[in-house]
Amino acid sequence: MKKTLPLLFLLSATLFVRAQENPADYSARSLLNPGLAPFFHGVASGDPLTDRVILWTRITLDLPIDPVTVSWKIATDTNLVNVVNSGSVTTDVSRDYTVKVDATGLQPNSWYYYGFTYNGRRSITGRTRTLPTGGAVDSLRFGVVSCQDYQNGFYNAYNHMAKRNDLDAVFHLGDFIYEYAASSSVGHEHEPANESISLSDYRIRHSQYKLDDDLRAAMQQYPFICIWDDHETANDSYKDGAENHTPATEGSFADRKSYSTKAYAEWMPIRMPDPANSEKIYRNFAWGDLAETYFLETRLLARDEQVSGNLIATNNPTLLDTNRRMMGPEQMTWLKNGMVSSGARWQILAQQVMVAPLLFNALGQQRVVNADQWDGYPAERNRLYQLIQNNHINNLVVLTGDIHTSWANDLPLPNYNNGANSVGVEFVGTSITSQNLLNLPGALSLIQGMNPHIKWADLAAHGYMVLDINRQRTQNDWYFVSTIATTNYTMTCGKSYYLNDGDKSLSPGSSCVTQTRRFPAPAPRFIENASVQEMDNVLVFSVYPNPFMEQVVVQFHLMEADDITLSVTDMNGRKVYASYLGNIQKGLQYAHFDGTHLSKGQYVVTLSGRKKSVGKMILKVD
Repeated sequence: MKKTLPLLFLLSATLFVRAQENPADYSARSLLNPGLAPFFHGVASGDPLTDRVILWTRITLDLPIDPVTVSWKIATDTNLVNVVNSGSVTTDVSRDYTVKVDATGLQPNSWYYYGFTYNGRRSITGRTRTLPTGGAVDSLRFGVVSCQDYQNGFYNAYNHMAKRNDLDAVFHLGDFIYEYAASSSVGHEHEPANESISLSDYRIRHSQYKLDDDLRAAMQQYPFICIWDDHETANDSYKDGAENHTPATEGSFADRKSYSTKAYAEWMPIRMPDPANSEKIYRNFAWGDLAETYFLETRLLARDEQVSGNLIATNNPTLLDTNRRMMGPEQMTWLKNGMVSSGARWQILAQQVMVAPLLFNALGQQRVVNADQWDGYPAERNRLYQLIQNNHINNLVVLTGDIHTSWANDLPLPNYNNGANSVGVEFVGTSITSQNLLNLPGALSLIQGMNPHIKWADLAAHGYMVLDINRQRTQNDWYFVSTIATTNYTMTCGKSYYLNDGDKSLSPGSSCVTQTRRFPAPAPRFIENASVQEMDNVLVFSVYPNPFMEQVVVQFHLMEADDITLSVTDMNGRKVYASYLGNIQKGLQYAHFDGTHLSKGQYVVTLSGRKKSVGKMILKVD
């Protein structure tokens, strides 16, 4: 079920938000900055610990070397002079030329700057930080984001976030990419145009998203801690399939999962907890004795298929089956052990779908609005609640993404009454860009009348959340952008709610927290004093899949419009394929050709224009 659909059961009428974008804005979004070559995708960091952090980039060469060695260093200053660790790392086509380093030897609770170099060319400088220990901090502040469909609008929320300079880290709760085929009504078409199913499809989609300047800027300035939701693989996914997967035409779902999780591990700054199991990404981070954050996996490991059809909450035998799982016993035990042994004041669960009930009354019976949420797995939610109650877990805060709207919820027990008998609270964040609903008169009153534990909701705005934690309370602020249709926007604080230390129910805040914090200087957004590299008009990003057997996709970029011809030659220079692609517009593009007639071996793929500009890549045929 698409994320915008569940509330259709609640509301008498809806209107999807559709941006009318500025063509000039979109044109700029699709262009590369030559000054970033060969690290066009920027840099990122993630999964910080007290003594280390993951550093990430991707290298794109005119004619890729396989393998290629990239140098890296991490320092205490923006000029990368006071180096605390450095080295080199090798990447190749098997990792899609992505680079990932676990930089060790760092000090706790410290900010660092890092960068990569290749053949005298350097990346933009990134900024990151390590986790504190013990009682080293009395306050923390996190950005919380999710759901960033590239096709629906501009990443203005990331633009604003990158300029704040007051966040310790950013939590991404999933739907970093969307698997859907190109279908934008505003011109932000997906690459490739088809739905993402193969490994090459997912890699190209990750590449397209990470070329966005605003997303690149946010990931440059803060460490990201990320989990996936469903769209990194397929809509409404579960362990054996997905709503948006048809085995008869799209092949094995197990294969699709393996492709999507491999691309995710390559393209995201994540430290995989179990390299032998690409689906196991649940992990936790201790922020001294102030907060412990647990990032859950509720999609691909243990989730049973969603219930469909009759969704009466009280008498559907499948819905109420106590054997149905969402997290699974292994992850539930891991969470219990972590929460029981943690000495942190605040226990934070970062996960995908709404935990609090969202029910509606029809013909005198309560019905589940969206069986993809925890409402569709009530026995598993009871197990989670029992874990919290039986182990006397206090100060529980759940962070949720997924449904492209904003909510402030208590987590009610059956005898909930105006804040009493709640196990904790939940903050649900809206989308960066993904479609949501317009507010309708009376909608919130209708929702709250049926669900009194829901303190507030907003169904229309896009933006992000800021979670501010100190020893007295945890407050969540919702920041909303005025538009995603153009890059000209304003930002407002839409609402604030907080949980006091020792309480289990939300209270409304009077205002957003101030941004004043003593953080070091942001990393320079661009490469200072760097000469722009002389580049051909055509730059080939990748040939997918590589090695290949049949169909080939070529991802490339034009600095300006040109008449483009694609040709393939063997290693002796003999031309074995040629095709005129026509006049291609500037920006990120792709082409594909049928290589079933090629013999096993290596070939050179060449894209050439009327200006004699040439882009090349080695292609291997199995």
